[in-house]
Amino acid sequence: MSKKKFRSQDWYGRTGKDGFIYRSWMKNQGFPHHLFEGDKPVIGICNTWSELTPCNAHFKDLAEALKRGIWEAGGFPLEFPVMSLGECSIKPTAMLFRNLASMDVEESIRANPMDGVVLMCGCDKTTPSLVMGAASVDLPSIVLSGGPMLVGRFKGKKIGTSDIWRFAEDFKLGKITQEEMIEAEAAMSRSVGHCAPMGTASTMAAMVESLGLSLPDNATIPAADSRRKVLAHMTGMRIVEMVNEDLKMSKILTRKAFENSIMVNAALGGSTNFILHLTAIAKRICVDIDLTDFDKFSSLIPLIANVQPSGEYWVEDLFYAGGLPAVMKEIEKYLHLDSITANGKPIGENFAKAECYDRNLIGTFDNPIKPESGIAVLKGNLCPNGAVIKPSAATPSLLTHTGRAVVFENIDDYKARIDSPELDIDENCVMVMKNVGPKGYPGMPEVGNMGLPEKLLKRGVKDMVRISDGRMSGTGYGTVILHVSPESAIGGPLAFVESGDMIELNVPARTLNLMISEEEFEKRRALFMPLQLPYERGYVNLFLDKVNQAHDGVDFDFLQGGSGCEVKRDSH
Repeated sequence: MSKKKFRSQDWYGRTGKDGFIYRSWMKNQGFPHHLFEGDKPVIGICNTWSELTPCNAHFKDLAEALKRGIWEAGGFPLEFPVMSLGECSIKPTAMLFRNLASMDVEESIRANPMDGVVLMCGCDKTTPSLVMGAASVDLPSIVLSGGPMLVGRFKGKKIGTSDIWRFAEDFKLGKITQEEMIEAEAAMSRSVGHCAPMGTASTMAAMVESLGLSLPDNATIPAADSRRKVLAHMTGMRIVEMVNEDLKMSKILTRKAFENSIMVNAALGGSTNFILHLTAIAKRICVDIDLTDFDKFSSLIPLIANVQPSGEYWVEDLFYAGGLPAVMKEIEKYLHLDSITANGKPIGENFAKAECYDRNLIGTFDNPIKPESGIAVLKGNLCPNGAVIKPSAATPSLLTHTGRAVVFENIDDYKARIDSPELDIDENCVMVMKNVGPKGYPGMPEVGNMGLPEKLLKRGVKDMVRISDGRMSGTGYGTVILHVSPESAIGGPLAFVESGDMIELNVPARTLNLMISEEEFEKRRALFMPLQLPYERGYVNLFLDKVNQAHDGVDFDFLQGGSGCEVKRDSH
């Protein structure tokens, strides 16, 4: 039986000058010569550690556990940094830089001597950017998420990121002081890890587990739990085996895997951002999915997990109740059980023995937490290419609603007028924000769940229909229509909405319409002036020139499809 030749030997296995150069400088780190002789696969550790990305700030420690597993299995771990996107820090929005980070990952993997990759990610955009980049190269790859933080405690109550929006409303009404807000900040973020509810970070961790790109329980083990390090160790061992088995991402990321992930997201009440990221990943690996798939497969599944913002509890609690395997067990009759996963087993085998330990946290298919979950995709003259809403986080009575539009032309207009006593608005109105889409902001920020006017909050109003071409934090909630496509900045119908127009929302019928005549539409279209985008250089200019619309995943048009791992030129 011939010995397997590893890709890294195209660098380290050379004789003469080239081999000397590739090996010699590596040896200044104290690596002995035998590590380069081709017996050990080189495992790249793609680490998004950064102190500016608090969700991932514990990754140095986690990487050490990962390396121990790689060494034990006979691999040679080499850690490398890539761009890290901190959702809570980066302006104007981390989404603007997701594609840039994916390019960093793709080129770093392809250009360097590695045979397999572990993708270390946690904060919202770090997961999709790493998976997108790695999928384009298609080496054996496995994901290790950082895990959710422990649930916060403030004045005797459990709190998490979803409570930020409640604190904001109470602060506006004078129910909580700035000093109390500062106290709550520390009480909420009391351990390492990403957001405690089923926000985008945990949704992404669940996405990779349901796709089969991680080991079981990756989605829910708390970051501070020692079992997260055990998972890292086992992930390190498994990637070495995946290289020896040549188990590439393209063998895992099949159409069936994507359908599974959509249904699991529905069961969790996961973030609407899931749609954008899963679509972008699918297009990188050449799997055909579109918005109709999200509606079709989501509609099959009720809400199984009782986790905020769709439910009551937290991801930490979900882990203790049985984790993602126990949730998947409840919907197994709809899943493709034969989809292969990173551990080499069919996904059905991974959760076959899963148990639920708390029915308050995990419902059953016949007795779910809520009958409707997942993502509803809307179509109509206001969103010909689609818009989305998360029914499980909305007010049921507002899912069928007709109201008068109150229009904000952009985020600055919204901030200037939202709390004005003169604002002509009541609880039956429909709030509309324009120019917060991929090009309009730019970057499609999480401002879609617009805070309600102060004068309505004082009257006890808790929710209103809100529409934009932007996004919403996975920790947000409300009757919020997002991702309107095409966006207003390029002349999508949202651009033509005027205050006083009537808008009809019918989520059961999956429609969203502006109640004006076609003749009036054409009249307004003729008067439309494209938004002047004041960017003339650098990455933002590239983004504005090449970014796709929301229904296509907001990726760059030139990044769709794979690029492979071959490097056709030497460096010396």
